[in-house]
Amino acid sequence: MAESRKERARHWKYDELPGVDLLRARYIHKTFVRHTHEHFVIAAIADGVEVFHHGGGDQYAGAGSLALVNPDTPHTGRAGVPEGWRYGAVYPSPEVVAAIAAETTTLRGTPGFVTPVLDDPYTVHLVHQVLRATDEGNALAADTLLRVAVTRLLRLNGGALPRREVRTAGARLAARARAVLEERMSGPPTLERLAAELGTSPFALLRAFRDTYGMPPHTWLTDARVRRARRLLDAGTVPSEAAHAVGFTDQPHLNRHFSRIVGVPPGAYQRERKNVQDARGGLLVPSGAWQRNGQQHSRTHGTAREGSRTARTESRTAPSYATPSGSGSPSDSPGSPSA
Repeated sequence: MAESRKERARHWKYDELPGVDLLRARYIHKTFVRHTHEHFVIAAIADGVEVFHHGGGDQYAGAGSLALVNPDTPHTGRAGVPEGWRYGAVYPSPEVVAAIAAETTTLRGTPGFVTPVLDDPYTVHLVHQVLRATDEGNALAADTLLRVAVTRLLRLNGGALPRREVRTAGARLAARARAVLEERMSGPPTLERLAAELGTSPFALLRAFRDTYGMPPHTWLTDARVRRARRLLDAGTVPSEAAHAVGFTDQPHLNRHFSRIVGVPPGAYQRERKNVQDARGGLLVPSGAWQRNGQQHSRTHGTAREGSRTARTESRTAPSYATPSGSGSPSDSPGSPSA
């Protein structure tokens, strides 16, 4: 019982799914601050309820539904029930989604999701099967199931994203402020100095920035710093150096903000990336499972601290990569892996 009350998360990449981040987590007390992603968010809720602020209101995603967030869209995240929520997520890049949309849908323009919550147990199962396939090193299944899942979501809930054109004076002002903050990320000016440099007042700049990017400049800057820290960690920079490079005063500050946006501490995040790098060119061994005494065991990583213990086994049965059966199965899904 106590084991089920622990928060656990694993954030990783699979070398055979380029352009896609992966997450499996159970959160109870975790609160995600307002942030954005460069990639799409496709979060498949297995248990509990997640509440996230999106588009001016709270959205509720329960078991059997998906939380869907387009790139660069501000949102938050927290538990909607005392027991929290358990989910698996894939984060495909805009390029990955666009390529799938061009091949399997009739959408025109930049593809995206129309509504942030979709009740669809079929696709929820597909997402979890993608994660299981990566655990087992089954590249064919992982790639196939991801394409089927994204295609289905675009057909059920897809549309063309509006073009972000900088037309108003406020939007142009916000874009100039953003460029300054990106260039001087490690030593940004105060709001008053930034406004003076741009020839406006602090409150006018604050209003324009929030209207354009959905968050005030200081919140956007923290989000941008974490994004840049992720790139540095992916490139092998140690967390302490990454913290100073992006403008945090020390590694504890990076740890706090990183965990509140990404969901895991930077050290755990980087270790998973290193595991992927170390596996290249070696034997094909499942990243999250191993064989012992004829039985299969899987593992996840805790989020309470960097040196978290391995979780108990979640499944001891051999995985099945067939798509779910039943009336929910789309007859026009490309290359159904259940054939």
